[in-house]
Amino acid sequence: MTSACLLVIQHEPEAPIAWLGQWWAERGIDVDVRRGDLDHPIPAHLDPQVHAGLVVLGGYMGANDDDEHAWLTPTKTLIRESIAAGIPFLGICLGHQLASVALGGLVGRNPAGRSLGAHPVLLTAAGESDPLLRGPNRRLAVHYNDDIVLQAPPDATVLAHGRGGEILALRFGPRAWGLQFHPETSPEVFATWATESDGAAFAIALAEVIDQRYHLERSWRVLAERFPSPLTA
Repeated sequence: MTSACLLVIQHEPEAPIAWLGQWWAERGIDVDVRRGDLDHPIPAHLDPQVHAGLVVLGGYMGANDDDEHAWLTPTKTLIRESIAAGIPFLGICLGHQLASVALGGLVGRNPAGRSLGAHPVLLTAAGESDPLLRGPNRRLAVHYNDDIVLQAPPDATVLAHGRGGEILALRFGPRAWGLQFHPETSPEVFATWATESDGAAFAIALAEVIDQRYHLERSWRVLAERFPSPLTA
């Protein structure tokens, strides 16, 4: 296996690369984590000789909150430039939303309210044959979000919906994906996301995620096996 390194942009301490980082390490793939919230520099572009791909994680901020979180603007630029250059990209939750906004889509509050817990991912026909997401339909995934992609960018392909019809996964290009759910999140990480406003709903959600640990690991380890291939094959 050729050694590889992924550039990972993290937005807050409670939303790390977690399981995906562990699974990539098992494959000999390193991660170069840049913390926007700690003023780590966000490059204007990636050198494929240094970084085999770009991963942008989730966070509590909104995809349009650039005024409050200045690193979101260069992150959007980096996403747009990376996808245009054909560099593998994976956006998770906020990362998925940032990519959608950067490419001309629309992000806003989910009309159905907060999505919280372990919920199924309903693949579309395109998702069933997608090189990253193909596999059993209705796999459970961790969800915690208030915002969603309300309108996909031009030329993006919808790969999955949620139970309410909301967009859960998009392919932005041949090697560029956005996921509204959290394949990287272990029950231990999810437990740190509780807020005072969640109350009993979070306790129920956490119990779901703990109960589904084996299913979640088995379902989403495949992402670390497929991304950022073929550059690391």
